[in-house]
Amino acid sequence: MDQRSTRDAAEIPAVEVVGAPLWDAFDPAAYVDANYSRLHVDDASIMRICGDFFRRHFERHDALSARAGIDVGSGPNLYPALMLLPWCAEITLLDLSPANIAWLERHTGGYPESWDAFWDVLNTAGPYREITDPRGSLGASARVEHGDLFLLPEGRWGIGTMFFTAESMTDSPDVFRDGVRRFVESLLPGAPFAAAFMAGSRGYRVGGHFFPSCSVDERAVAASLAPYAADDLTITRLHDGHALREGYLGMILACGRRRDDTR
Repeated sequence: MDQRSTRDAAEIPAVEVVGAPLWDAFDPAAYVDANYSRLHVDDASIMRICGDFFRRHFERHDALSARAGIDVGSGPNLYPALMLLPWCAEITLLDLSPANIAWLERHTGGYPESWDAFWDVLNTAGPYREITDPRGSLGASARVEHGDLFLLPEGRWGIGTMFFTAESMTDSPDVFRDGVRRFVESLLPGAPFAAAFMAGSRGYRVGGHFFPSCSVDERAVAASLAPYAADDLTITRLHDGHALREGYLGMILACGRRRDDTR
C-alpha cells in the first residue's frame, strides 16, 4: 500500500489507529488528490531511474524470466505497474485495503488523464516506446489481488516493485525489516526489483485517520535488503526540496536483484 499523506496533520482531527492499521478506512481518492493529481519531481526521478535499471537488467538477462511481475502494496498508485509493463504478461497488484482494491479495479482498465504525465516520463526510451496503448496494456496485464505482504509465497515472481509500503504500515523496525524480507523473497533468484521508502517518516494521516510509520534512512534500507539482495544493490536519496507533507525527510529508492544463492 503506497502511503504518503493527504494533508497537513494540523488540518485533520486526530483519529488514532490502535494495533493493526484500519486499512478499510484508507481514503484512496483523498490520497490521489494530494499525491498523484499532478506529477511531482521526485516521482519522475524515481521512474527514470527504475526504467533505466530494468532496461539495463533485461539487456543482460532473458526478459522471458519476468513474464509474471508483482507490485506489493499498490495503493492508489499506478506508476509502479506502468514501469513493469514492458517486461510482464501479468502483473499482480497486491493490497490489503478494500478501498484501494476497489480503486485499482476501477482504474487499471482505463486510468484518468492525470496519469498520462507519468507514462510520458517512461515513454522516452527503450521498450516503453513500443507500447502504443498503455491503458490497454495495463488493463490486459493487471491482476488486482486482495492480499497480505506477510503471506506472500516465496520465489514466485520474476520482477517486483514495492513503493512506500514496508515503512508505512508499522512503527516497528522489526516489522519493517520482515516486510522487506517477505517482498524480496517472493521473487525468483536473480529477479530485479525496485523499492521506495519515505525517509524519516513520523506517521501520516489519510482521510482523517492516523497511520503509523517506521522512520528509516539509507543505512536502514540497505541493511534490510543486504541479506537478500545481490551485491550490485544501489540506494538513492531523493528530495527536490518541495515536501508533499510535513513529517518526512525525502524518499529513498533501492534497485537491485534477489540474491541467487545457487551460484
